[in-house]
Amino acid sequence: QVRLVESGGGLVQAGGSLRLSCAPSGRTFYAMAWFRQAPGEEREFVAAIGESAGSTYYADFVKGRFTISRADASNTVHLQMNSLKPEDTAVYYCAGDSSLTTVRRGPGYWGQGTQVTVSS
Repeated sequence: QVRLVESGGGLVQAGGSLRLSCAPSGRTFYAMAWFRQAPGEEREFVAAIGESAGSTYYADFVKGRFTISRADASNTVHLQMNSLKPEDTAVYYCAGDSSLTTVRRGPGYWGQGTQVTVSS
């Protein structure tokens, strides 16, 4: 059974930091990504990473604040979120697929999501 398990969400004040983690099991994904969905909004792409740290993509609204990375040994993916803003409040979902294009546009595998709340 393929699973993506997120962790690391929580409540933080504006300007603070959080680190999300996503641990896949059941298969190895070439590409992994983070999406988020705020209440009443559509799910949106946040960041993606391929096999190497050199293959990363970010949404404009997180560039310079968020960093996606992956641990080679465990295939776990992290999202370091700094300078958080109240508008970053959302459920954050981990996703995986076989290519960066697919994982950014319509990944086939999703985690259950983790809540991030940023207070003003």
